[in-house]
Amino acid sequence: MRPSYRTALVRRGQRVLLWVSGPQRDLPAGIHAAGWVTGPVVDDRLPVRLAALEQPVLRPGLLAHPALALLEVLRMPAGSNPSWVTREELAALEELGLPAAGQAPASE
Repeated sequence: MRPSYRTALVRRGQRVLLWVSGPQRDLPAGIHAAGWVTGPVVDDRLPVRLAALEQPVLRPGLLAHPALALLEVLRMPAGSNPSWVTREELAALEELGLPAAGQAPASE
C-alpha cells in the first residue's frame, strides 16, 4: 500500500476485496477474495483476513453489470491503492455472490 490520505481512512472491521488485475498465475482479472481489515496500516502493510471466493467475480461480469461497470478499479486500473467501493456497489457485488457482511474477525 502506498501512503496516502486513503490509507489513513482504513479502519479495523472494514470490508476488503482482493482484486487481481490480470493474468497472473493463471488468474483472470477480477475479485478473487473477500475479508476484513484486522488492524491499522503499519509500514505500508494492511493486516487483513481474507478468504478465497468459491466463484471469483470476474472483470467481464463487472463491466456488464449496470451498477458495477464504473467500479474505481475498472475505471482507473493503475489508480490508488486502496480503491473505493460504494455501498451500492458492495450491495450489487453481494447479489453476484460476494459473501454478505458479517461480524468482523478478531485482531490477530
